Amino acid sequence: MTHALVTGGAGFIGSHVAAGLLERGHTVTVLDVLDPYYDLRIKEQNLERCREIGGDRFRFVEGSVTDEELVRSLLSSHDVEIVYHQAAQAGVRTSVENPKKPHRINTTGLLTLLMAADEFGVRRFVNASSSSVYGEVEYLPYDEDHQTVPQSPYGVTKLAGEHYCRLWDEIYDLPTVSLRYFTVYGPRMRPNMAITNFTSRCVNGDPPVIYGDGKQTRDFTYIDDVVDANLTLLDTDDCDGEVVNVGSTRTITIEELATHVIDETGADVGLEYADPKEADARHTHADVSKACDLIDYEPSTGIREGVSQFVDWYRDNRDWYEPMVLESQTVRSSA
Repeated sequence: MTHALVTGGAGFIGSHVAAGLLERGHTVTVLDVLDPYYDLRIKEQNLERCREIGGDRFRFVEGSVTDEELVRSLLSSHDVEIVYHQAAQAGVRTSVENPKKPHRINTTGLLTLLMAADEFGVRRFVNASSSSVYGEVEYLPYDEDHQTVPQSPYGVTKLAGEHYCRLWDEIYDLPTVSLRYFTVYGPRMRPNMAITNFTSRCVNGDPPVIYGDGKQTRDFTYIDDVVDANLTLLDTDDCDGEVVNVGSTRTITIEELATHVIDETGADVGLEYADPKEADARHTHADVSKACDLIDYEPSTGIREGVSQFVDWYRDNRDWYEPMVLESQTVRSSA
């Protein structure tokens, strides 16, 4: 069995990757700084789920990927074979408001990990990137050769991270893969995402609020498909040195998404519209043919099925999850 280090493993995607590894019998160390970017109770739930699955095969270390001494200690003394680097300062809008905020984690933290991974013989480094690297649309769907013109500081840091991974693969012979995620959603996701906000408002009898005209499109990727893509990299070296899209292959307008949430919740509400947010992409759409060729990636959950599953999960976990969603809405509306 493999010992994996999952950075950002208390977060949404990271905790699902960690849980997937544990369910397969692997050993997992999670490194997470527990940044209160959103309510820490969600992260505590994520960690508890990993503990329940993994038992003594799971270890949590609180700390930052920018802490060079800590990172080197984890990689030098615990026989880590693969790093899943999920830690990041997320948020396109947050990065526009404070451009310096994502740099330290997304760039300096990545470099700290790459250097230590090379020094201590990690056999593969999987980097979580983002469709935000694309920016301006030249054509759709985006393939990996599409121009990269990020429209936010967050996107710039993610693109820089991809290039650093490429260099470490080419110059230092550290096998790296960068996975470009397209709007990942599912149970325990961040409370300030569109699907959580739409669901929360609808189950409380309020109309979902759409920023802009609602005609913008998104390629929403269900969390289980993202986990499958990551875990496949345990057993193949076909992606080493590559950048690979991880999306659903299908798109939906935000207006259609909100209407579908209304239908799934049975809410008797209409739609509300507000001013568009700065730096939000107009369209995203993934060409995943490269992932299909290299790792047999086949996204299995469409947006309508995924939203139905999320609404069911939301209702089952409403008591503890909803207060945090409502709080995020209050913060957003007062910003």
